[in-house]
Amino acid sequence: MALRLLLSPMKWHESGTRRDMCAALYAAGETRGPTLKRTLERRYDARLDSRRFYDRLAALERAGHVERRVDGLDDVYALTERGERAVREHCAWLREQVEG
Repeated sequence: MALRLLLSPMKWHESGTRRDMCAALYAAGETRGPTLKRTLERRYDARLDSRRFYDRLAALERAGHVERRVDGLDDVYALTERGERAVREHCAWLREQVEG
């Protein structure tokens, strides 16, 4: 399966939160960590644990799906080309499953 090979070595496809982080970054282009966290909290209607949230972002960064730069006091995150490709491929797969 091409998507599975693309996402190795991190099992991006096994974490809905990581996928949602990537989807939100895809829509935003780039965003500060706290803004991304609030976006997901509104989506889930629940508060996210900050440490777990940033651990997940760090995992995405280590895997090459997300890049981080420092801007003032905040880190700003954006998808890499690999991350964008993974989001597009996952959306295409979902569309195939839903629409047949």
